[in-house]
Amino acid sequence: MDVAPRVLEVLRSAGLTLATAESLTGGLVCARLVAVPGASDVVRGAVVAYATDLKASVLGVDARLLAERGPVDADVALAMARGARSRLGAHVGLATTGVAGPGPADGREAGTVFVAVSGPATDDVRELALGGDRDEVREAAVDAVLELALVQVTRTA
Repeated sequence: MDVAPRVLEVLRSAGLTLATAESLTGGLVCARLVAVPGASDVVRGAVVAYATDLKASVLGVDARLLAERGPVDADVALAMARGARSRLGAHVGLATTGVAGPGPADGREAGTVFVAVSGPATDDVRELALGGDRDEVREAAVDAVLELALVQVTRTA
């Protein structure tokens, strides 16, 4: 079941807005959200920072963190979510970063994914080890970040 409509409903009823910062999902999170009628009441926008340098220059992720740990990291995911919130003026930021495959990248195995949510009251990040081909990993990452968002916004809204 797609949780995107429920995420938007909870945020709308609380008067909160949302923005996304995406790497491996390449805009799929925002696309899933804006496919829901009325999403414009909640969704502020999205940044697809596929290249590592854009995570720093556009989203404000610390360049030293990126140099030390690479783009596939829990703290990077959280910084991306915070960057989406601040740069796009939203109450809640969602982020995805990882390796979709087919092979390893940035020292991480295919299917290694981090999803993060930064909200007005709390932040949360999860590491995932996803199976499947490239498309399946990307879709599972979208599902995971939306499910994490639903848990967090339901708690805080």
